[in-house]
Amino acid sequence: MTWRRHLPALASAAAGINEASDAWDAVSDSLCDADGWPLDDEVYADGKVKRDAEAWKHTEVFLDHGPEVLAGVRAAADGPDYVEGPISDDLRRLRGIDTTLLRAEELRHEWDQIMALMDGSQPGSLQLYQERAEEHRNSEGWHYAHELSYQGPALVRVGESLADRADVERPALAEQVRVALARSTPSTHGAPPASPRVPPASHPPPPGRSR
Repeated sequence: MTWRRHLPALASAAAGINEASDAWDAVSDSLCDADGWPLDDEVYADGKVKRDAEAWKHTEVFLDHGPEVLAGVRAAADGPDYVEGPISDDLRRLRGIDTTLLRAEELRHEWDQIMALMDGSQPGSLQLYQERAEEHRNSEGWHYAHELSYQGPALVRVGESLADRADVERPALAEQVRVALARSTPSTHGAPPASPRVPPASHPPPPGRSR
């Protein structure tokens, strides 16, 4: 299926978010005192800014490639896949990914609007506001990147598992994928589509200790 081509980009993006998180976790404790307070507020803040910027870059990859893969996965998966079998746990992990992608896309849209409003400003002012707006976007986006650090790998694993099935059943799935993509594509003007009903599962622990 055509959505198979997006899987390498998503796998790389998920790894990139985790690398940014791990790099911050490796130094964040050393930047704090015994009570967890930063020893140097500026150095600590700069570290988080760097982490957030790196993570947002990979989050945008999910915004560009994730909806088509998610639509393909939901068209290819059937009822029993959600309750048993090798991909059932990963399918459960995807229950909140619609909201994650929707909110991240709204954040990107807000950024685009801000930049459009700044068009025509003096170069010095534009650069200053752009830097501040970027830091704000990236900081707000860290929450969604953190969610994608475990939702993303689950999407990739399910996609890889179902790709062969989708290839075999290509004629029957073509229209299903189109409809599912229309439901799954994030929109800033509507609520996220409902995920299939599946038994509740415990929320997987977030990776690392990133604050």
